[in-house]
Amino acid sequence: MFLYKVNFHEFFLVCTFLYVWEINKYDQKKHTTALLFLFITLFFFSQNKNVSTGNIFDGEPYLAVNHTNSQHMVVAWMGYLPFSKVYIKTKVTFDGGNTWSSLKTIPHVKLGFGSADPSIAFDNTGNVFLAYIDYSKVIDSGVVYVVKSTNGGLNWETPVEVINAHSDPGKYPVDRPWISVDKSGGANNGNIYITSMPPKAFGPLLPPYRTYFAVSKNSGNSFTWRYLDSTNWLAGNIIAQPMPTNCVSSNGVFYGIYPSYMPSQSILPRYILASSSNGGNSFLYHTVFSSTRAVKDSLAKKGYLIRSNPSDSNHLAFIYLDVLHGDMDVFLRESKNGGTTWNSPIRINDDPIANNRMQDLLWADFDADGDLVISWRDRRNGADSTYKSSTEIWASVRKKDSTNFSANFKISNSLVVHDTILEFAGNDFMCIDLQNDTISAVWGDTRNGKLNIWFQRVLLDGTLVSIQQINSEEAPELTIYPNPFVSNIEIKGGNVDKILIYNQNGKLIFTQTKINSSKINLDLLPKGIYILNIFTENGNLSRKIVKQ
Repeated sequence: MFLYKVNFHEFFLVCTFLYVWEINKYDQKKHTTALLFLFITLFFFSQNKNVSTGNIFDGEPYLAVNHTNSQHMVVAWMGYLPFSKVYIKTKVTFDGGNTWSSLKTIPHVKLGFGSADPSIAFDNTGNVFLAYIDYSKVIDSGVVYVVKSTNGGLNWETPVEVINAHSDPGKYPVDRPWISVDKSGGANNGNIYITSMPPKAFGPLLPPYRTYFAVSKNSGNSFTWRYLDSTNWLAGNIIAQPMPTNCVSSNGVFYGIYPSYMPSQSILPRYILASSSNGGNSFLYHTVFSSTRAVKDSLAKKGYLIRSNPSDSNHLAFIYLDVLHGDMDVFLRESKNGGTTWNSPIRINDDPIANNRMQDLLWADFDADGDLVISWRDRRNGADSTYKSSTEIWASVRKKDSTNFSANFKISNSLVVHDTILEFAGNDFMCIDLQNDTISAVWGDTRNGKLNIWFQRVLLDGTLVSIQQINSEEAPELTIYPNPFVSNIEIKGGNVDKILIYNQNGKLIFTQTKINSSKINLDLLPKGIYILNIFTENGNLSRKIVKQ
Protein backbone atom coordinates (compact mmCIF):
# COMPACT_ATOMS: atom_id res chain seq x y z
CA MET A 1 0.00 0.00 0.00
CA PHE A 2 1.12 3.59 -0.54
CA LEU A 3 0.25 6.96 0.96
CA TYR A 4 0.55 10.57 -0.12
CA LYS A 5 -0.77 13.98 0.90
CA VAL A 6 -4.32 14.60 -0.31
CA ASN A 7 -7.12 17.09 -0.01
CA PHE A 8 -10.65 15.90 0.83
CA HIS A 9 -11.64 15.24 -2.79
CA GLU A 10 -8.45 13.32 -3.45
CA PHE A 11 -8.93 11.40 -0.18
CA PHE A 12 -12.37 10.28 -1.35
CA LEU A 13 -10.93 9.08 -4.66
CA VAL A 14 -8.12 7.23 -2.95
CA CYS A 15 -10.52 5.47 -0.57
CA THR A 16 -12.73 4.48 -3.50
CA PHE A 17 -9.80 3.10 -5.47
CA LEU A 18 -8.42 1.22 -2.47
CA TYR A 19 -11.85 -0.26 -1.83
CA VAL A 20 -11.74 -2.03 -5.21
CA TRP A 21 -8.05 -2.70 -5.17
CA GLU A 22 -5.20 -3.41 -2.76
CA ILE A 23 -1.82 -2.38 -4.03
CA ASN A 24 0.54 -5.26 -3.41
CA LYS A 25 4.05 -4.01 -3.86
CA TYR A 26 6.93 -6.27 -2.98
CA ASP A 27 9.28 -5.18 -0.17
CA GLN A 28 12.47 -5.94 -2.09
CA LYS A 29 11.82 -3.40 -4.80
CA LYS A 30 15.21 -1.85 -5.30
CA HIS A 31 14.21 0.96 -7.48
CA THR A 32 10.62 1.81 -8.32
CA THR A 33 8.41 4.68 -9.49
CA ALA A 34 8.57 7.55 -11.83
CA LEU A 35 10.03 9.44 -14.74
CA LEU A 36 12.98 11.90 -14.50
CA PHE A 37 14.69 14.76 -16.31
CA LEU A 38 18.43 14.77 -16.54
CA PHE A 39 20.88 17.50 -17.36
CA ILE A 40 24.62 17.39 -17.13
CA THR A 41 26.69 20.25 -15.88
CA LEU A 42 27.20 21.86 -12.54
CA PHE A 43 26.33 25.30 -13.89
CA PHE A 44 23.57 24.50 -16.41
CA PHE A 45 20.08 24.23 -14.92
CA SER A 46 16.86 23.45 -16.74
CA GLN A 47 13.24 22.84 -16.01
CA ASN A 48 12.27 19.34 -14.90
CA LYS A 49 9.11 18.29 -16.76
CA ASN A 50 6.23 16.61 -14.97
CA VAL A 51 5.02 14.12 -17.58
CA SER A 52 2.25 12.51 -15.56
CA THR A 53 0.60 15.20 -13.38
CA GLY A 54 -1.50 12.43 -11.84
CA ASN A 55 -3.52 13.11 -8.70
CA ILE A 56 -3.44 9.51 -7.41
CA PHE A 57 -0.39 7.48 -8.39
CA ASP A 58 2.10 7.19 -11.27
CA GLY A 59 4.95 4.87 -10.50
CA GLU A 60 7.75 2.51 -11.49
CA PRO A 61 8.53 4.07 -14.87
CA TYR A 62 11.09 2.52 -17.19
CA LEU A 63 12.64 4.18 -20.26
CA ALA A 64 14.30 2.50 -23.26
CA VAL A 65 15.93 4.16 -26.28
CA ASN A 66 16.26 2.43 -29.64
CA HIS A 67 20.04 2.02 -30.17
CA THR A 68 19.56 2.25 -33.96
CA ASN A 69 17.51 5.48 -33.70
CA SER A 70 18.11 7.61 -30.61
CA GLN A 71 14.99 9.70 -31.39
CA HIS A 72 12.83 6.63 -30.76
CA MET A 73 11.98 6.02 -27.09
CA VAL A 74 9.37 4.03 -25.19
CA VAL A 75 8.25 4.71 -21.62
CA ALA A 76 6.24 2.32 -19.44
CA TRP A 77 4.95 2.88 -15.93
CA MET A 78 2.33 1.80 -13.39
CA GLY A 79 -0.79 3.91 -13.28
CA TYR A 80 -4.46 3.96 -12.36
CA LEU A 81 -7.51 3.63 -14.47
CA PRO A 82 -10.64 4.80 -12.63
CA PHE A 83 -12.13 2.23 -10.25
CA SER A 84 -9.63 -0.47 -11.18
CA LYS A 85 -6.35 -2.01 -10.19
CA VAL A 86 -3.06 -0.62 -11.43
CA TYR A 87 -2.24 -1.15 -15.10
CA ILE A 88 0.97 -0.86 -17.12
CA LYS A 89 0.74 2.23 -19.31
CA THR A 90 3.03 3.14 -22.24
CA LYS A 91 3.82 5.98 -24.61
CA VAL A 92 6.29 6.26 -27.49
CA THR A 93 8.10 9.12 -29.21
CA PHE A 94 9.85 9.09 -32.59
CA ASP A 95 11.24 12.63 -32.40
CA GLY A 96 13.32 12.61 -29.25
CA GLY A 97 10.50 13.53 -26.90
CA ASN A 98 9.07 16.53 -28.73
CA THR A 99 5.78 14.70 -29.33
CA TRP A 100 4.39 11.52 -27.81
CA SER A 101 1.85 8.95 -28.90
CA SER A 102 -1.49 8.47 -27.25
CA LEU A 103 -1.56 6.40 -24.08
CA LYS A 104 -1.65 2.61 -24.38
CA THR A 105 -2.73 0.37 -21.51
CA ILE A 106 -1.73 -3.29 -21.22
CA PRO A 107 -4.90 -5.25 -20.32
CA HIS A 108 -4.90 -7.60 -17.34
CA VAL A 109 -4.89 -11.26 -18.31
CA LYS A 110 -7.37 -12.15 -15.54
CA LEU A 111 -10.12 -10.22 -13.81
CA GLY A 112 -8.96 -8.91 -10.45
CA PHE A 113 -5.24 -8.84 -11.29
CA GLY A 114 -2.93 -5.86 -10.90
CA SER A 115 0.30 -5.10 -12.75
CA ALA A 116 3.77 -3.94 -11.71
CA ASP A 117 7.52 -3.93 -12.44
CA PRO A 118 7.80 -2.89 -16.12
CA SER A 119 11.14 -3.12 -17.92
CA ILE A 120 11.76 -2.62 -21.64
CA ALA A 121 14.33 -3.61 -24.28
CA PHE A 122 14.71 -3.15 -28.04
CA ASP A 123 16.13 -5.70 -30.47
CA ASN A 124 18.25 -4.92 -33.52
CA THR A 125 15.26 -4.42 -35.82
CA GLY A 126 13.32 -1.95 -33.68
CA ASN A 127 10.95 -4.45 -32.09
CA VAL A 128 10.17 -3.57 -28.48
CA PHE A 129 9.73 -6.08 -25.64
CA LEU A 130 8.03 -5.14 -22.36
CA ALA A 131 8.34 -7.43 -19.31
CA TYR A 132 6.04 -7.01 -16.31
CA ILE A 133 4.09 -8.97 -13.71
CA ASP A 134 0.34 -9.46 -13.57
CA TYR A 135 -0.76 -10.93 -10.26
CA SER A 136 -3.17 -11.19 -7.34
CA LYS A 137 -2.05 -12.10 -3.86
CA VAL A 138 -5.66 -12.69 -2.88
CA ILE A 139 -6.13 -15.57 -5.31
CA ASP A 140 -2.55 -16.79 -4.90
CA SER A 141 -1.56 -16.31 -8.52
CA GLY A 142 0.79 -14.27 -10.68
CA VAL A 143 2.76 -14.43 -13.93
CA VAL A 144 5.75 -12.69 -15.47
CA TYR A 145 4.68 -11.72 -18.99
CA VAL A 146 6.37 -10.26 -22.04
CA VAL A 147 4.47 -8.29 -24.67
CA LYS A 148 5.97 -7.44 -28.05
CA SER A 149 5.49 -4.44 -30.31
CA THR A 150 6.45 -4.61 -33.98
CA ASN A 151 5.58 -0.95 -34.66
CA GLY A 152 7.92 0.68 -32.17
CA GLY A 153 5.61 0.62 -29.14
CA LEU A 154 2.45 2.01 -30.71
CA ASN A 155 0.60 -1.28 -30.17
CA TRP A 156 1.28 -4.43 -28.15
CA GLU A 157 0.67 -8.07 -29.01
CA THR A 158 -0.88 -10.75 -26.77
CA PRO A 159 1.11 -11.33 -23.54
CA VAL A 160 3.37 -14.40 -23.48
CA GLU A 161 4.02 -16.19 -20.19
CA VAL A 162 7.64 -16.26 -19.01
CA ILE A 163 7.25 -17.93 -15.59
CA ASN A 164 4.31 -18.19 -13.19
CA ALA A 165 3.83 -18.20 -9.43
CA HIS A 166 3.62 -21.99 -9.33
CA SER A 167 6.35 -22.86 -11.84
CA ASP A 168 8.57 -23.62 -8.85
CA PRO A 169 6.01 -24.85 -6.28
CA GLY A 170 5.95 -22.85 -3.09
CA LYS A 171 8.53 -20.28 -4.29
CA TYR A 172 6.48 -17.79 -6.37
CA PRO A 173 9.33 -16.75 -8.72
CA VAL A 174 7.53 -13.71 -10.14
CA ASP A 175 9.04 -10.61 -8.52
CA ARG A 176 11.08 -7.84 -10.21
CA PRO A 177 11.65 -9.20 -13.73
CA TRP A 178 14.54 -7.53 -15.60
CA ILE A 179 14.81 -7.90 -19.38
CA SER A 180 17.81 -7.92 -21.74
CA VAL A 181 18.01 -8.66 -25.48
CA ASP A 182 21.03 -10.03 -27.36
CA LYS A 183 21.89 -7.52 -30.12
CA SER A 184 25.33 -8.94 -30.89
CA GLY A 185 24.57 -10.30 -34.37
CA GLY A 186 26.08 -13.62 -33.26
CA ALA A 187 24.69 -17.10 -32.77
CA ASN A 188 22.27 -15.99 -30.03
CA ASN A 189 21.24 -12.71 -31.63
CA GLY A 190 17.67 -11.84 -30.73
CA ASN A 191 17.52 -14.00 -27.62
CA ILE A 192 15.40 -12.41 -24.88
CA TYR A 193 16.55 -12.96 -21.29
CA ILE A 194 14.48 -12.43 -18.14
CA THR A 195 15.61 -12.79 -14.52
CA SER A 196 13.31 -12.81 -11.50
CA MET A 197 13.16 -13.69 -7.80
CA PRO A 198 10.70 -14.72 -5.04
CA PRO A 199 8.50 -11.99 -3.54
CA LYS A 200 7.41 -11.14 -0.03
CA ALA A 201 3.90 -10.27 -1.12
CA PHE A 202 2.74 -13.89 -0.90
CA GLY A 203 4.00 -14.22 2.68
CA PRO A 204 7.20 -15.63 4.19
CA LEU A 205 8.73 -18.35 2.02
CA LEU A 206 10.81 -21.25 3.28
CA PRO A 207 14.45 -21.57 2.20
CA PRO A 208 16.31 -22.34 0.07
CA TYR A 209 15.93 -19.11 -1.89
CA ARG A 210 16.69 -19.28 -5.61
CA THR A 211 17.30 -16.95 -8.53
CA TYR A 212 15.50 -17.50 -11.83
CA PHE A 213 16.54 -17.24 -15.48
CA ALA A 214 14.29 -17.48 -18.55
CA VAL A 215 15.11 -17.28 -22.24
CA SER A 216 13.19 -16.95 -25.49
CA LYS A 217 14.98 -18.05 -28.66
CA ASN A 218 12.04 -17.36 -30.98
CA SER A 219 11.50 -13.61 -30.66
CA GLY A 220 9.35 -13.81 -27.56
CA ASN A 221 6.85 -16.41 -28.78
CA SER A 222 7.72 -18.77 -25.89
CA PHE A 223 10.08 -18.95 -22.91
CA THR A 224 11.82 -21.68 -20.95
CA TRP A 225 13.16 -21.18 -17.44
CA ARG A 226 15.79 -22.62 -15.09
CA TYR A 227 17.59 -21.61 -11.90
CA LEU A 228 20.30 -19.01 -12.36
CA ASP A 229 22.16 -20.13 -9.23
CA SER A 230 23.67 -23.61 -9.06
CA THR A 231 25.52 -26.10 -6.82
CA ASN A 232 28.39 -24.37 -4.97
CA TRP A 233 27.03 -21.04 -6.22
CA LEU A 234 23.61 -21.08 -4.56
CA ALA A 235 21.89 -17.91 -3.39
CA GLY A 236 21.42 -19.74 -0.10
CA ASN A 237 19.06 -19.94 2.87
CA ILE A 238 19.42 -16.46 4.41
CA ILE A 239 18.78 -13.78 1.74
CA ALA A 240 15.04 -14.10 1.15
CA GLN A 241 15.00 -12.13 -2.10
CA PRO A 242 18.33 -12.58 -3.94
CA MET A 243 17.47 -10.27 -6.83
CA PRO A 244 19.42 -10.97 -10.03
CA THR A 245 20.30 -8.07 -12.34
CA ASN A 246 21.39 -8.78 -15.92
CA CYS A 247 22.86 -7.53 -19.18
CA VAL A 248 24.20 -8.90 -22.48
CA SER A 249 27.64 -8.01 -23.87
CA SER A 250 28.35 -6.91 -27.42
CA ASN A 251 29.64 -10.42 -28.25
CA GLY A 252 26.47 -12.10 -27.00
CA VAL A 253 27.44 -13.26 -23.49
CA PHE A 254 24.68 -13.12 -20.90
CA TYR A 255 25.70 -11.85 -17.44
CA GLY A 256 23.66 -11.95 -14.25
CA ILE A 257 24.70 -10.89 -10.73
CA TYR A 258 22.94 -11.95 -7.54
CA PRO A 259 23.70 -11.86 -3.79
CA SER A 260 24.51 -15.07 -1.91
CA TYR A 261 25.01 -16.08 1.69
CA MET A 262 25.47 -19.76 2.42
CA PRO A 263 28.25 -20.45 4.97
CA SER A 264 28.90 -23.91 3.54
CA GLN A 265 29.91 -22.22 0.27
CA SER A 266 31.54 -19.06 1.63
CA ILE A 267 32.11 -17.75 5.15
CA LEU A 268 31.19 -14.25 3.97
CA PRO A 269 28.16 -12.97 2.05
CA ARG A 270 29.11 -12.25 -1.55
CA TYR A 271 27.92 -11.17 -4.97
CA ILE A 272 28.10 -13.90 -7.60
CA LEU A 273 28.39 -13.42 -11.37
CA ALA A 274 26.80 -16.03 -13.64
CA SER A 275 27.71 -15.89 -17.34
CA SER A 276 26.59 -17.88 -20.36
CA SER A 277 27.91 -17.77 -23.93
CA ASN A 278 25.47 -20.41 -25.22
CA GLY A 279 22.09 -18.81 -24.62
CA GLY A 280 21.68 -20.05 -21.07
CA ASN A 281 22.31 -23.74 -21.72
CA SER A 282 25.15 -23.63 -19.16
CA PHE A 283 26.75 -21.07 -16.85
CA LEU A 284 30.16 -20.17 -15.49
CA TYR A 285 30.40 -18.57 -12.03
CA HIS A 286 32.78 -16.12 -10.37
CA THR A 287 32.77 -14.17 -7.11
CA VAL A 288 32.60 -10.41 -7.62
CA PHE A 289 33.46 -9.61 -3.99
CA SER A 290 32.61 -10.63 -0.41
CA SER A 291 31.66 -8.39 2.51
CA THR A 292 30.10 -8.46 5.97
CA ARG A 293 28.91 -4.84 5.77
CA ALA A 294 25.17 -4.28 5.71
CA VAL A 295 22.93 -1.25 5.28
CA LYS A 296 20.90 -0.77 8.45
CA ASP A 297 18.22 1.61 7.14
CA SER A 298 15.47 -0.75 5.96
CA LEU A 299 13.79 1.95 3.84
CA ALA A 300 16.79 2.57 1.58
CA LYS A 301 16.46 1.49 -2.05
CA LYS A 302 19.52 -0.74 -2.20
CA GLY A 303 19.44 -1.96 -5.81
CA TYR A 304 22.54 -2.77 -7.88
CA LEU A 305 23.29 -3.09 -11.60
CA ILE A 306 25.56 -5.01 -13.96
CA ARG A 307 26.42 -3.23 -17.20
CA SER A 308 28.55 -4.26 -20.20
CA ASN A 309 30.59 -1.78 -22.27
CA PRO A 310 29.38 -2.01 -25.90
CA SER A 311 32.83 -0.95 -27.15
CA ASP A 312 34.66 -3.65 -25.14
CA SER A 313 32.85 -6.95 -24.60
CA ASN A 314 35.22 -7.95 -21.78
CA HIS A 315 34.58 -4.77 -19.79
CA LEU A 316 31.90 -5.12 -17.12
CA ALA A 317 30.75 -2.54 -14.56
CA PHE A 318 29.01 -3.45 -11.30
CA ILE A 319 27.40 -0.47 -9.60
CA TYR A 320 26.22 -0.92 -6.03
CA LEU A 321 25.81 0.70 -2.59
CA ASP A 322 28.11 0.12 0.38
CA VAL A 323 28.73 1.45 3.90
CA LEU A 324 32.51 1.18 3.62
CA HIS A 325 32.88 4.62 5.25
CA GLY A 326 29.99 4.34 7.68
CA ASP A 327 27.23 5.91 5.57
CA MET A 328 25.86 4.60 2.28
CA ASP A 329 27.83 5.62 -0.82
CA VAL A 330 27.73 4.69 -4.52
CA PHE A 331 30.54 2.39 -5.64
CA LEU A 332 31.80 0.92 -8.90
CA ARG A 333 33.78 -2.28 -9.43
CA GLU A 334 34.99 -3.23 -12.90
CA SER A 335 36.25 -6.31 -14.69
CA LYS A 336 38.30 -6.14 -17.88
CA ASN A 337 38.30 -9.91 -18.49
CA GLY A 338 34.63 -10.82 -18.68
CA GLY A 339 34.09 -11.11 -14.95
CA THR A 340 36.95 -13.42 -14.00
CA THR A 341 38.59 -10.81 -11.77
CA TRP A 342 37.40 -7.46 -10.43
CA ASN A 343 39.21 -4.29 -9.40
CA SER A 344 39.02 -2.42 -6.09
CA PRO A 345 35.94 -0.27 -5.44
CA ILE A 346 35.72 3.32 -6.73
CA ARG A 347 33.57 5.74 -4.74
CA ILE A 348 31.44 7.76 -7.19
CA ASN A 349 29.72 10.40 -5.04
CA ASP A 350 32.27 13.09 -4.15
CA ASP A 351 30.66 14.65 -1.08
CA PRO A 352 32.89 14.46 2.02
CA ILE A 353 33.70 10.92 3.14
CA ALA A 354 31.86 9.77 6.29
CA ASN A 355 29.69 12.91 6.31
CA ASN A 356 26.63 11.03 7.63
CA ARG A 357 24.70 11.33 4.37
CA MET A 358 22.98 8.42 2.65
CA GLN A 359 22.94 7.88 -1.12
CA ASP A 360 20.63 5.32 -2.77
CA LEU A 361 18.37 4.64 -5.80
CA LEU A 362 21.21 4.26 -8.29
CA TRP A 363 21.18 3.65 -12.06
CA ALA A 364 23.85 3.57 -14.77
CA ASP A 365 24.42 3.10 -18.48
CA PHE A 366 27.15 2.93 -21.14
CA ASP A 367 26.75 4.40 -24.60
CA ALA A 368 28.04 2.71 -27.75
CA ASP A 369 31.57 4.16 -27.60
CA GLY A 370 32.13 3.47 -23.89
CA ASP A 371 31.08 6.62 -22.02
CA LEU A 372 29.61 5.69 -18.62
CA VAL A 373 27.09 7.70 -16.59
CA ILE A 374 26.06 6.81 -13.02
CA SER A 375 23.20 8.54 -11.20
CA TRP A 376 21.69 8.27 -7.72
CA ARG A 377 19.46 9.95 -5.15
CA ASP A 378 21.65 12.19 -3.01
CA ARG A 379 21.26 13.61 0.50
CA ARG A 380 24.38 15.78 0.77
CA ASN A 381 22.14 18.84 1.14
CA GLY A 382 19.72 17.04 3.42
CA ALA A 383 19.67 17.02 7.21
CA ASP A 384 21.23 13.63 7.99
CA SER A 385 21.85 10.10 6.71
CA THR A 386 18.37 8.73 7.25
CA TYR A 387 16.14 7.74 4.37
CA LYS A 388 13.67 10.41 5.48
CA SER A 389 16.03 13.29 4.72
CA SER A 390 15.44 15.72 1.81
CA THR A 391 16.93 14.57 -1.49
CA GLU A 392 18.20 15.60 -4.92
CA ILE A 393 19.28 13.59 -7.98
CA TRP A 394 23.02 13.72 -8.76
CA ALA A 395 25.25 12.03 -11.32
CA SER A 396 28.79 11.63 -12.61
CA VAL A 397 30.22 10.79 -16.04
CA ARG A 398 33.40 9.08 -17.15
CA LYS A 399 34.19 9.68 -20.80
CA LYS A 400 35.60 6.82 -22.85
CA ASP A 401 39.03 8.46 -23.12
CA SER A 402 39.31 9.23 -19.39
CA THR A 403 40.29 7.22 -16.34
CA ASN A 404 38.47 9.53 -13.93
CA PHE A 405 34.87 10.46 -13.28
CA SER A 406 33.68 14.03 -13.59
CA ALA A 407 32.84 16.14 -10.59
CA ASN A 408 29.36 15.27 -9.37
CA PHE A 409 26.62 17.42 -10.84
CA LYS A 410 22.97 17.90 -10.01
CA ILE A 411 20.31 16.46 -12.28
CA SER A 412 17.24 17.67 -10.43
CA ASN A 413 16.56 21.33 -9.81
CA SER A 414 14.88 21.13 -6.44
CA LEU A 415 15.70 19.82 -2.99
CA VAL A 416 12.67 17.57 -2.37
CA VAL A 417 11.38 17.21 1.17
CA HIS A 418 10.77 13.61 2.22
CA ASP A 419 7.23 12.31 1.77
CA THR A 420 5.86 9.18 3.48
CA ILE A 421 4.69 7.78 0.14
CA LEU A 422 8.33 6.88 -0.54
CA GLU A 423 8.46 4.63 2.51
CA PHE A 424 6.24 2.04 0.89
CA ALA A 425 7.93 -0.65 -1.18
CA GLY A 426 8.30 0.16 -4.85
CA ASN A 427 7.22 3.78 -4.76
CA ASP A 428 10.38 5.33 -6.18
CA PHE A 429 12.52 4.49 -9.17
CA MET A 430 15.16 5.94 -11.48
CA CYS A 431 16.12 4.91 -15.02
CA ILE A 432 18.62 6.45 -17.44
CA ASP A 433 19.58 5.50 -21.00
CA LEU A 434 22.74 6.84 -22.65
CA GLN A 435 22.81 6.93 -26.47
CA ASN A 436 25.10 8.96 -28.73
CA ASP A 437 26.34 11.17 -25.87
CA THR A 438 22.73 11.96 -24.94
CA ILE A 439 21.25 11.07 -21.57
CA SER A 440 17.55 10.34 -21.39
CA ALA A 441 16.36 10.08 -17.81
CA VAL A 442 13.25 9.32 -15.82
CA TRP A 443 12.53 9.42 -12.08
CA GLY A 444 9.77 10.17 -9.60
CA ASP A 445 9.64 12.54 -6.69
CA THR A 446 7.05 14.27 -4.55
CA ARG A 447 8.01 17.93 -4.91
CA ASN A 448 4.37 18.89 -5.46
CA GLY A 449 2.96 16.65 -2.72
CA LYS A 450 2.11 13.87 -5.17
CA LEU A 451 4.15 11.07 -6.68
CA ASN A 452 4.62 12.07 -10.32
CA ILE A 453 6.81 11.15 -13.29
CA TRP A 454 9.49 13.38 -14.81
CA PHE A 455 11.50 13.21 -18.08
CA GLN A 456 14.41 15.05 -19.68
CA ARG A 457 17.23 14.65 -22.22
CA VAL A 458 20.70 16.22 -21.99
CA LEU A 459 23.94 15.96 -23.93
CA LEU A 460 27.07 14.95 -22.05
CA ASP A 461 28.47 18.44 -22.60
CA GLY A 462 25.50 19.93 -20.75
CA THR A 463 23.40 21.06 -23.72
CA LEU A 464 19.68 20.67 -23.11
CA VAL A 465 17.81 18.81 -25.85
CA SER A 466 14.45 20.41 -26.62
CA ILE A 467 11.58 18.47 -25.14
CA GLN A 468 7.87 18.68 -24.34
CA GLN A 469 5.62 17.00 -21.86
CA ILE A 470 4.56 13.45 -22.73
CA ASN A 471 0.92 14.09 -21.93
CA SER A 472 -1.31 16.82 -23.27
CA GLU A 473 -1.43 18.88 -20.08
CA GLU A 474 0.61 22.03 -20.39
CA ALA A 475 3.22 23.34 -17.99
CA PRO A 476 2.61 26.87 -16.73
CA GLU A 477 3.80 29.60 -19.10
CA LEU A 478 5.43 32.28 -16.97
CA THR A 479 7.66 35.25 -17.61
CA ILE A 480 10.36 36.30 -15.14
CA TYR A 481 11.83 39.77 -15.65
CA PRO A 482 14.12 41.54 -15.53
CA ASN A 483 16.73 38.81 -15.74
CA PRO A 484 19.50 39.67 -14.90
CA PHE A 485 18.03 41.82 -12.10
CA VAL A 486 19.33 44.27 -9.49
CA SER A 487 16.86 44.09 -6.58
CA ASN A 488 13.38 42.92 -7.72
CA ILE A 489 11.94 40.39 -10.14
CA GLU A 490 8.38 40.11 -11.43
CA ILE A 491 6.60 36.87 -12.31
CA LYS A 492 3.84 37.22 -14.89
CA GLY A 493 1.49 34.72 -16.50
CA GLY A 494 -0.01 32.64 -13.70
CA ASN A 495 -1.11 32.39 -10.09
CA VAL A 496 2.02 31.70 -8.06
CA ASP A 497 1.57 29.79 -4.79
CA LYS A 498 5.18 29.57 -3.61
CA ILE A 499 8.74 30.26 -4.72
CA LEU A 500 12.01 28.71 -3.57
CA ILE A 501 15.49 29.98 -4.46
CA TYR A 502 18.64 27.85 -4.34
CA ASN A 503 22.27 28.88 -4.75
CA GLN A 504 24.64 27.06 -7.13
CA ASN A 505 25.56 24.58 -4.40
CA GLY A 506 21.93 23.50 -4.08
CA LYS A 507 21.32 25.20 -0.72
CA LEU A 508 17.85 26.66 -0.17
CA ILE A 509 18.36 30.33 0.68
CA PHE A 510 14.97 32.00 0.11
CA THR A 511 11.34 30.94 0.53
CA GLN A 512 8.14 32.88 0.00
CA THR A 513 4.80 31.10 0.35
CA LYS A 514 2.21 33.87 0.33
CA ILE A 515 2.52 35.60 -3.03
CA ASN A 516 0.22 38.63 -2.99
CA SER A 517 2.08 40.55 -5.67
CA SER A 518 3.89 39.64 -8.89
CA LYS A 519 6.90 41.67 -7.67
CA ILE A 520 9.40 39.79 -5.47
CA ASN A 521 11.99 41.74 -3.50
CA LEU A 522 15.39 40.01 -3.54
CA ASP A 523 17.48 42.89 -2.22
CA LEU A 524 19.14 40.70 0.41
CA LEU A 525 20.55 38.19 -2.06
CA PRO A 526 24.25 38.63 -2.90
CA LYS A 527 25.21 39.00 -6.55
CA GLY A 528 25.35 35.66 -8.31
CA ILE A 529 23.51 32.87 -10.16
CA TYR A 530 20.48 31.21 -8.57
CA ILE A 531 17.78 28.64 -9.30
CA LEU A 532 14.23 29.87 -8.92
CA ASN A 533 11.57 27.17 -8.30
CA ILE A 534 8.03 28.41 -8.95
CA PHE A 535 4.94 26.54 -7.74
CA THR A 536 1.58 27.33 -9.38
CA GLU A 537 -1.88 25.78 -9.43
CA ASN A 538 -1.16 24.50 -12.97
CA GLY A 539 2.26 23.00 -12.33
CA ASN A 540 5.80 23.84 -11.36
CA LEU A 541 8.89 25.03 -13.17
CA SER A 542 12.43 26.24 -12.55
CA ARG A 543 14.45 29.08 -14.06
CA LYS A 544 18.02 30.30 -13.74
CA ILE A 545 18.16 33.90 -12.52
CA VAL A 546 21.14 36.22 -12.21
CA LYS A 547 21.54 39.07 -9.74
CA GLN A 548 23.90 41.84 -10.86
